[in-house]
Amino acid sequence: MIEHAWHQGDRILEVRPVGKLTVEDFQLLAAQIDPIISKRGRIEGLLVNAGDFAGWESFVAMISHFRFNREHQQHIRRIAVVTDNPILRFMPTLACHFISAEVRPFPEVELTQALEWLQKPG
Repeated sequence: MIEHAWHQGDRILEVRPVGKLTVEDFQLLAAQIDPIISKRGRIEGLLVNAGDFAGWESFVAMISHFRFNREHQQHIRRIAVVTDNPILRFMPTLACHFISAEVRPFPEVELTQALEWLQKPG
């Protein structure tokens, strides 16, 4: 499951994976994000609270995650990844080479700072 909450109206989306992710999780997330992209053209920020990330239920679910990222990344201005997992903290550095959004990692104790960074104009 992917829990989500909107901040600043519908300008910043916070997502938090809970348990192993499924294909349906990304379908449900797209149903939340696509209408906002259609209305505004983009989302100002995405806060990925990955402290409880447990992987994917299946290979197909992992592919659905990659497809979701590919289809949506150009519509997101900034992405903050909040985690203490050293592998996940490295992912924003790698992702910057493949996506147009500005991506930055934050340790879990800096969740508030991550949200503040997403809210800054620029």
